[in-house]
Amino acid sequence: MFRCGRPGQEGTVTQKHAREGWLQGPTIDCVPPTNGDASPRPWRMVLLGAPGVGKGTQAELLAGRTGACHLSTGDVFRAAKLLPACERTPALNAALEASKAGHLASDAVVLELVAERMGCLRCRGGFLLDGFPRTVVQAEALEELLVGEALAIDVVLSYELPLGTIVARLGGRRTCADCKMVYHTQTKPSRLADRCDSCGGALVQRDDDRPEAVTVRMAEYQTSTAPLCDFYRRRGLLVTMSAEGTPDEIYQRTVEALKTRDSAAEPSSTP
Repeated sequence: MFRCGRPGQEGTVTQKHAREGWLQGPTIDCVPPTNGDASPRPWRMVLLGAPGVGKGTQAELLAGRTGACHLSTGDVFRAAKLLPACERTPALNAALEASKAGHLASDAVVLELVAERMGCLRCRGGFLLDGFPRTVVQAEALEELLVGEALAIDVVLSYELPLGTIVARLGGRRTCADCKMVYHTQTKPSRLADRCDSCGGALVQRDDDRPEAVTVRMAEYQTSTAPLCDFYRRRGLLVTMSAEGTPDEIYQRTVEALKTRDSAAEPSSTP
C-alpha cells in the first residue's frame, strides 16, 4: 500500500539519503535505510521533464517523503568537480571531458557510469532516477540491467508545461555571477535590485535562459524525449503530470497518481 504525506505527518519517510555510493563511486558503500525508515512499498521511478517544469523540486519532495533514493546523473558530475574523494573511473573521466568540450556524454559512457553504481539501484527504499535515461538506447540498457537484478521500473512520471509558461519561468531566472545563487524576478526576487542577497554579486541572466534560447532548447528536448515517452507508454509505465501550480500542489497530484497505480497493482480480493 502506498504511504506518504507532508513532513511531520504519520507515515511520512523523512530520511535524507547520503548517497555516498552514487556520488563518490562504485567502491563506496551507501548506508541503507533501516527497516523503520524503508518504505512499505519501495518505488522505483524515472522522472522526465523539460528544463523549467520544476522536476528537480518534485524529485526532492518525492525522495524526502517516500524514502526513495534520488539518483541524479547531474549530481554525479557536479560531485566529481567538487569532491576530491570521487573515484575517477574511466567512464567518469570521459563524461567530464565531454562536458568540458560542451557536449553531452555518450550513451555508452552514461550507461557505464550507472552500471558502476548498480548497488544504488538495489536500495531497499527504492530509487528515483533523474536525468537518466535520456534516450531509448539508455532506457533499453537500463531495462536489461534491472532484469539481471530481478528489478523493474514501477512508473515513469513525465511533468509537462505549455511552452509559453516554460519561457516565462526560465526568462525570469537570474543567477549571481559570484556565488551562483539563483533568483527569479517574479517568484523569488532579491531584496536588492540586481544584486545577490547573499554576497552582493551582480545578478545576470544566463544566455540559455533568454526566450529565444529557451525555445530552441524545448524543441531539442521534445525531439529527444518523444521517442522515450513512447517507449515507456508502450510498456504501460508512463504517467503524464501537469506541472502547473505550486510545488506542493504538483506533489499532491503525483501522490494521487502513485496511489492509483498502487491500487491497480494490488491483487483483487474477488474470486
